[in-house]
Amino acid sequence: MNASSSPERIFTLRELVRLLRLTPKRLTQLRRLGLLHDEGAGYRFRELVAARAAAALLERGATVRQVREALLGARRLARNAAEPLSELRIHVDRNRVVVEQDRLRFDPRTGQALLDFEVRELERETKESLLTGAVRPLFPPADAAEVWFARASEWDDDPGRWDSAVEAYERVVAIDPSYAAAWNNLGLLEHRMGHYGRADERYRRALAADESCCQAAFNLGSLQEDLGDFAAAITWYRRALELMPDYADAHFNLAGVLAKTGRNEAAALHWRRYLELDAGSPWAQIARSHLDDTGSAEPDE
Repeated sequence: MNASSSPERIFTLRELVRLLRLTPKRLTQLRRLGLLHDEGAGYRFRELVAARAAAALLERGATVRQVREALLGARRLARNAAEPLSELRIHVDRNRVVVEQDRLRFDPRTGQALLDFEVRELERETKESLLTGAVRPLFPPADAAEVWFARASEWDDDPGRWDSAVEAYERVVAIDPSYAAAWNNLGLLEHRMGHYGRADERYRRALAADESCCQAAFNLGSLQEDLGDFAAAITWYRRALELMPDYADAHFNLAGVLAKTGRNEAAALHWRRYLELDAGSPWAQIARSHLDDTGSAEPDE
């Protein structure tokens, strides 16, 4: 049983305004375009990219009417796209809004081709501004770390995009070496890909960045268990529980390793505690079956 991956990053309206450097005028225009939600609603990364694309069109001279027409056309072209502005290549050319694919351009009001849009321009501008200082940063460094973390979090559940997720998390920690969650998630990806040495180093970097990062301690226990070093696994699971005594997954995994090493009474203590914390989980029956086998004797820890 492994720690769950981080949920998708949700941005607040205040964060969106700050990240995209929106003026009051631009904010009003985006509201008119229907790209901003009611107060209190959050924004996924693809929605942030869509708002950024619309703002860029407006900054390059497009009118609200032109952007609205482009958005309507894009929705017709990309009927299955949740956010057409984040999935289609749309830009201003000689006071016209056009869509583009493989260097071919179409009027979005009558276009006949469905276009793929990747946020490579966003990546390129952010990377260039941070690494060379040649252009004004799209995001300040701290905010860029958050944006890359959000991107990586969207990808790390898809094995086909693990390499991209690793690269994105590496960009986060290059910007902010103290970003413990990014180090931890990077370790998880390396762990899943079988790069145990790199995973170990990433988890330890997470703890160095934040000594209270119980997830990294838990993941080090899981890694050592996978490597067959049960003594080290027990040490790390206990460390995770020192940091968070009600960490249900740590109780479950620690109980399992204790049972593997013949310490059934100690294991029973943690099976019982796990059931107190997470009785409705799919693993609760496993814990109950182990308790049936080990009984309820006093622990030997």
